[in-house]
Amino acid sequence: MSQTRYPIPGIQKHRITETITKSRFITTVGHAPSQGKAKVFIEDLRSEFPDATHNCWAFAAGPPGDTAKIGCSDDGEPHNTAGRPMLQTLLHSHVGEIVAVVTRYFGGVKLGTGGLVRAYAHMVKHSLKSLPLAERIEKTRFKIIIEYACIDPFKQLLPEHEAVIVAETYAADAAFVLELPAEQKQGMISALQDITQGALLLEPEPSSLPDQREGPQAEN
Repeated sequence: MSQTRYPIPGIQKHRITETITKSRFITTVGHAPSQGKAKVFIEDLRSEFPDATHNCWAFAAGPPGDTAKIGCSDDGEPHNTAGRPMLQTLLHSHVGEIVAVVTRYFGGVKLGTGGLVRAYAHMVKHSLKSLPLAERIEKTRFKIIIEYACIDPFKQLLPEHEAVIVAETYAADAAFVLELPAEQKQGMISALQDITQGALLLEPEPSSLPDQREGPQAEN
């Protein structure tokens, strides 16, 4: 899977509730583009359910399956019966930049360590099935200078490479600032070299722009 284009949660807060052996489980999933954002999300849920028996959590704040920015907590459940199975479920979900909190209200019946592992993993898997998704796209910008005769063929290349013109100026030659997915950059440059027969000037723009095809929305 491309690490410059991947699914992310499409809403800020997605929630499901289920009762398992008399305990009430509430799973809340959200977008976590950074570790800091994940921790804010977790603290918000702690504040929302301060009387819960447990607020267990896990996050993977990078691309799908990436373990560089992860965290989890059993929040008082037996060691590795909640946070770890939640985290493993997130890492295998093919969704990036994601945080999950499973809130439990104890119903008087103990589940045992195996039952807890299954319950917490199940709640995250179940929430992922109905989670609306967006697409995270890392974008880049660069400037090109071309002859006027090349403008029409250049513009015909834009849809194929998902590129848009964000600025343009006309003097002795035509200059355009393009924004496009980072993964499309080399293909676009090669195509431009072909249509201009190498008579192309490139200038980098200073910023790369992480983006979403459809950004996270507020909870309904």
